[in-house]
Amino acid sequence: TDDLDRRVLNTYLHEYFGDFLFDTFQPFHFFKNADVDYRVPARGHRDVYTSYIQSMPGINSPEVFGLHSNAEINYLTNASKKLWVDLLDLQPRQAAASGEMSREQYIDKIASDILSKMPPSFDINRIKKEAEGDMSPTFIVLGQELQRWEFLCARMTRTLKELRRAIAGEVGMSTELDALGSNLFNGQLPDMWRKLTPQTQKMLGPWMVFFLRRHKQYKSWVEDGEPKVMWLSGLHIPETFTAALVQTTCRKYTWALDKSTLYTSLTKMMSEDEVAERPDDGCYVQGLYMEGAAFDVQRGILQRQAPKALVQELPIMQIIPIELSKLKLQGTLRVPIYVTQDRRNAMGVGLMMEADVRTVDHASHWILEGVAIVLNIDT
Repeated sequence: TDDLDRRVLNTYLHEYFGDFLFDTFQPFHFFKNADVDYRVPARGHRDVYTSYIQSMPGINSPEVFGLHSNAEINYLTNASKKLWVDLLDLQPRQAAASGEMSREQYIDKIASDILSKMPPSFDINRIKKEAEGDMSPTFIVLGQELQRWEFLCARMTRTLKELRRAIAGEVGMSTELDALGSNLFNGQLPDMWRKLTPQTQKMLGPWMVFFLRRHKQYKSWVEDGEPKVMWLSGLHIPETFTAALVQTTCRKYTWALDKSTLYTSLTKMMSEDEVAERPDDGCYVQGLYMEGAAFDVQRGILQRQAPKALVQELPIMQIIPIELSKLKLQGTLRVPIYVTQDRRNAMGVGLMMEADVRTVDHASHWILEGVAIVLNIDT
């Protein structure tokens, strides 16, 4: 388990276990509505307990566990997606009917289309040489990001060209190229590219939009300097950028690095056009989405989700480096920020940082509802 797992477990213990379970003057109900009442049954013979257990419904709604009813929609949606992916992998390879585009022709068309959209390469050596006098921590992050970007682009270009040659019969079709072709045919992000790109659940079409937007941000960063609003989802390792912000501020004010941290604040600005300029310290970030709760932009606090509204795009967030001794928070909840909607495992894979979000409700309410922020969604 990790700290966030322990926070959930402790919340369940505090909310559902204690002497209040046996208070005869004010009975405790785990969950109660018109259809069911979860409570500790009255003391009596064994038959009293067994009959009470048998009277419980076989299928429980998410509200029983403190979750929003949208959690069930989310679960069924993910199960359907998994089933669809499995069906795609099992479909037979049938020959095209007369006059129809064959499977190989379709794959070749997709490969040709992606190759035509590949952006020009960055001259990393020239970029570093021009900035020799200003090697700030954030610029070092840019250099590392561009290296990973160029590696991805080179892999995409090489494999797509080899695939087209294999389809034309000029070279043999290897297992990797065959898998690449199947992924392109099914509209999936190829596994050999997935290892070199930021974590994502996107299919090939939305991922190409994501890919080209990443290039646009890198190009703007190289030509015009650090963006006034950073799109964190477009960074390969966004944690390095936030760490660079802390380092830059610590150098500026001679703070101790190990005694500094980050504080976040959600603004009312929804568009980059509303931002006049970069803040003196820290940065503005965009492209964040909230699950498990909604955010009231005008009041600046958490609120319950509307039915069937599973994800909400958040306004621009300001990330502010600060000394730990000066950080005094009240009425806020530490909300984890994950890279994808898969969130993370107990080893910490997928967690980027935690954000401070204002709330007027008790923190346990939102913890049990599974509130989290993600950098990119699957659409």
